[in-house]
Amino acid sequence: MASSELTSSQPSRPPRPNLAFRQLRGQRSPAEFAAAVRRAAREIGERVSCDARYVGRVEAGEIRCPNYAYERVFLHMFPGRTLTDLGFAPRSSVRGRRARGEEDAPPVRTTSPACTTSETRGARDPYDPLNPQDPYGLYDRPYGTEQSHENHEESDVLRRAFMTGGGATVAAASLGPLGLAFDAAAAERPVRRVGGREADALEEAVRRIRLLDDRHGADGLYRRAAAPLRAAYALLDAGTTRQATGDRLHAGAGELAISVGWLAHDSGRFDDARSHYAEALATARMAGDPALEAHAFCNTSFLARDAGRPREAVRAAQAAQRVARALGSSRLMSLLTLREAGGWAGLADRTGCEQALVRAQALFGRGHSDADPEWMSFYGEAELEALEAQCWSILGNWPRAARHASRAAQLQDPHFTRNIALYTAELADDLARGGRPDEAAAAGMQVLDLLDQVQSSRVQTMLAGTARVLLPHRRASGVSAFLERHASVPRTA
Repeated sequence: MASSELTSSQPSRPPRPNLAFRQLRGQRSPAEFAAAVRRAAREIGERVSCDARYVGRVEAGEIRCPNYAYERVFLHMFPGRTLTDLGFAPRSSVRGRRARGEEDAPPVRTTSPACTTSETRGARDPYDPLNPQDPYGLYDRPYGTEQSHENHEESDVLRRAFMTGGGATVAAASLGPLGLAFDAAAAERPVRRVGGREADALEEAVRRIRLLDDRHGADGLYRRAAAPLRAAYALLDAGTTRQATGDRLHAGAGELAISVGWLAHDSGRFDDARSHYAEALATARMAGDPALEAHAFCNTSFLARDAGRPREAVRAAQAAQRVARALGSSRLMSLLTLREAGGWAGLADRTGCEQALVRAQALFGRGHSDADPEWMSFYGEAELEALEAQCWSILGNWPRAARHASRAAQLQDPHFTRNIALYTAELADDLARGGRPDEAAAAGMQVLDLLDQVQSSRVQTMLAGTARVLLPHRRASGVSAFLERHASVPRTA
């Protein structure tokens, strides 16, 4: 997809502050209000990445109308009110005119004479829930977007890299080789100093890749994520005049490195994942960012456990806990303690594992706080149960592992399709190894039903292991049908 700009015939208008929304915030700080928004989203099964900066953009009038996910959350928070009551503009006025015909489209200037494009901004309605450019409604349109298109090229690189259609196949296609080749070349060219727009785009890219992984798994995304990551580090090299913007860019680049590392990790590319996590850790230490450092150590511990280095898993998890203590998030400490428990299980240290599990559960029980990192939205009761199931599975206690895996699958939010497939695959494997082949086959069938939505080598590897365990039990109820259907499923390259 080539980069394009729209030449506007109308000047952009300055945003008008949203005083009604500011009044609704009351005495709460922007960070406190953002935490309330995230809590309200969880109550209705939505997933939004609201922070103090988003609240500030709304109050400044930069976001004239929220996307559909935020709309549902705000109307849940303030029942009986409309978007207009909350100070937002009517959606119809933000959408602008209907899609224009080709002859009415404004002139388009491409950034490279070798590249052409068949798309123009504004040709589709980004607030349409069926819009293939933004099917999940993740992007809020700032005031005057249709009139002003002066974003730097690197900002476009990052935004376009994660603008996708529905389904894993379309998601992968939208990050196709042609687009990435062009984007990579753009990222390597000399750039001006960058600012808030680029930081916004980088942070949005991280959110998008996490959402796609939650829904579809890593296999269709990893190879296409390298160019956005190079673009992110090109932004750091370009420099910025404001320290706050530089801090955001470093944090965003580090988080993107972790996200790309996770795609490599989940698709079985452990060496690549280790390299990306190390890059994130180096970025965190250069920037003096303890939150990013804790996140990098957290993923490094998880990778070490999966790669058969349990002692490294314990040490990395303990290092993460030392860094994270000052951050004030009990949920983060709970997750890091579970990473430590996984390492102890790999060392066959049942006592150390059980002690860590008890600490993790106690920390989890303290509940959410405003200090919880945005990236931890996946960590709820379902993930807690799943990680404990993995510990008992490593220790060979299959019945106990199956109980926790079953609870994880039942508790998981339906938005996290990939995790539902993963937890159910874990359940199938635990049941098979625990001598319950008929139940294992039934669980395996549920996973097979999800494979058209999820592309995850981790899930496929677990399912293949389950199939091998079930081979001697072909005559058990449902086992033969599962084995035949599993054998017909194409394997991930």
